[in-house]
Amino acid sequence: MKETGKIWMNGKMLPFRDARVHVLTHALHYSTSIFEGIRCYDTPNGSAVFRLPEHVDRFFRSARLYSMKMRFTKKQITDGIMNTIRASKLKECYIRPLAYYGYGEMGLTPTQNKVDVSIACWEWKMGESKAGKFSGAKCKVSSWAKIDSRSQPMQAKAASNYGNAALARMEAIENGYDEAIMLNIHGKVAEGSAENIFVVRDGVIQTPPLSSGGLAGITRDSVIRIIREDGKTIVEQDLERDDLYAADEVFMTGTAAEIKSVTRIDQITIGSGRMGNVTKGLQKSFTDVTMGRDERFADWLAFV
Repeated sequence: MKETGKIWMNGKMLPFRDARVHVLTHALHYSTSIFEGIRCYDTPNGSAVFRLPEHVDRFFRSARLYSMKMRFTKKQITDGIMNTIRASKLKECYIRPLAYYGYGEMGLTPTQNKVDVSIACWEWKMGESKAGKFSGAKCKVSSWAKIDSRSQPMQAKAASNYGNAALARMEAIENGYDEAIMLNIHGKVAEGSAENIFVVRDGVIQTPPLSSGGLAGITRDSVIRIIREDGKTIVEQDLERDDLYAADEVFMTGTAAEIKSVTRIDQITIGSGRMGNVTKGLQKSFTDVTMGRDERFADWLAFV
């Protein structure tokens, strides 16, 4: 990672290299942290953060689900994000707000410790999300079941949820795939390791409901709203593993992934084995939105 600019920590800007935490920070031991992943795009009209209020709202919602007493307001966090981007001097970047139970008392109960907050951003590189952007990702249905809300709050974007996702991602990569697809304990499709999932069959776009265990993705919501604004139909319903194999197209959505095509699942070729027209069209539509070329969604961009 290229160290650029500064990192916002508890209201102060620190040099990138000096933004450190104590080894006995509670979150390091018990995964008591929540975070966001946000994109800033280099548009023709200047750098703009995509759906910033929605990300900040979800950040605070996640904190509530973990009983975190935030020391900062939504406005302070929003301003902190913008100031961190300015300090980075990057036209396009990935932004990571993080709230965590910090150093203090060591033990399972976190609430006696202060909640620390940091905001970092770094140069955006396609990296792992490259697979599926141009050709098509190869996915493995994971042997790891998606944890659900009986175990912990799945609508919190929490570090603890991603231990489960990391196991699925590593298993997929070790077996020669690009990404994992996770089923819930009932065998229904939940999501990818870090993306929501959609299928297209006979012209109908379908995606699992949030009750299947996937995160309420902001890119997921954006794609659904673009589809409906374009006068097309999308159905939220439970999907079986068979629905993936029988689909004409499969695509995934996420802040990092944006919209990526899936052309193979396990040993099954999806559709023609190439990126489908629906996926291509949505990729273009989404890019138009993030670049400020679609006035219908102009309020989704917060200019730096």
